[in-house]
Amino acid sequence: MLMETILLRNIVVEGKLSDMLVSDGIICRIARASSIAVPDKDAEIVDCGGKTAVPGFINMHTHAGMSMMRGVGEDIVFHQWIDRIWDIESRIDEEYVYHATKVACLEMIKTGTTTFNDHYWHMPMAHKAAIEMGLRPVLAYVICDRNDPEEAGRQKVQCQEMYDEYLTWNDRSVFAIAIHAIYSVSEEMILWAVNFARERGLKIHIHLSETEKEVADCKAEHGGMSPVEYLDSLGVLGPDVLAAHTLWLSDNDVAILGERGVTCVHNINSNLKLASGYRFRYAELRDAGANICLGTDGCASSNNLDMLETMKTSAMIQKAWRRDPSAMPLDEIMAMATSNAAKALGLNTGRLEEGALADILIVDTDNYSFLSPGSFEANLIYSAHSDCIDSVICDGRFLMKERVVPGEKEIISQARRSMERLSAGVQ
Repeated sequence: MLMETILLRNIVVEGKLSDMLVSDGIICRIARASSIAVPDKDAEIVDCGGKTAVPGFINMHTHAGMSMMRGVGEDIVFHQWIDRIWDIESRIDEEYVYHATKVACLEMIKTGTTTFNDHYWHMPMAHKAAIEMGLRPVLAYVICDRNDPEEAGRQKVQCQEMYDEYLTWNDRSVFAIAIHAIYSVSEEMILWAVNFARERGLKIHIHLSETEKEVADCKAEHGGMSPVEYLDSLGVLGPDVLAAHTLWLSDNDVAILGERGVTCVHNINSNLKLASGYRFRYAELRDAGANICLGTDGCASSNNLDMLETMKTSAMIQKAWRRDPSAMPLDEIMAMATSNAAKALGLNTGRLEEGALADILIVDTDNYSFLSPGSFEANLIYSAHSDCIDSVICDGRFLMKERVVPGEKEIISQARRSMERLSAGVQ
């Protein structure tokens, strides 16, 4: 694909009025406003007066293919909710996941996400949707054998086949391994999946200590060990592990996660909505050495994929339960949504620097949310909504300009037809 050259004029970058030159998917130069010459006749020049650049958000835990399951499991506890979800998922197919993932990508673009760490079925179709939409996807093959040896054998073969297919994919895509959870994957398959990932240098994405019941069941089954202690006893935990939720943690769990350099992904809106809990031990995990990021989870639990909403809620709940307004500083919540996540994935993004990948949000500050003398970060996270995001650049290409994503109506129309097909029982 021919890469674009874009010159952003008069845009605020880290508090300074600047020019930013993007070419071949990379931020090539950042300099004072009006100081960068037009590089060539084909360059796109955009006047960004009244706008500020921030790194694209990175959604570190989601299930994009669930974007058309909003509201299907309201007002029920987690173990009932997941049974309902598994029933629905037994009837979906790759076409459904393709259209649902396109809807998710549309929403993520509109709300400022440029990279997402996905954990869902029918990965090749999710990949096709994400690449067509222009996002940077991290797509995991999901291991979930439910202690069925026949299913385990099938998944081993399919995982290898999908990895082989991945080797032909677009460079923007990343392949990972997902272990659904300790309660849905046999010990033999957990060990197989970890070995498969580590032999190939892949990230390992897992739901971990999401509910109080998960912890109690694990202790009953594994001699008093918590899920964190159990996985550590198997040699699973390490800096290549992306652990979603990590909500119900003992002091020893925190110490293990920190010592192993695990990335812990906080999914506050999903946890609140399913009443899984809210006392995420952010400061303790940070101080222990864990890398901490943010995710929305899937739309069947969080109902949206809005990272700004996730950032605000995460900070406010942290302040509230600790009774400490300084519990989650602005720079740290921004890092959780950007640079910490890029570090976790091993991607050269999540920051606005020369040489970094050009994943950029252009925020319109010429509106009521930014009139106050408060800092830009405070107004963005606590005052604004995602509709302040005027334009989105990912991999050096505009995915949205002035709130317009090309083909939006058709994406929604096709998704609606796919939902109708599923509702009619046609597979």
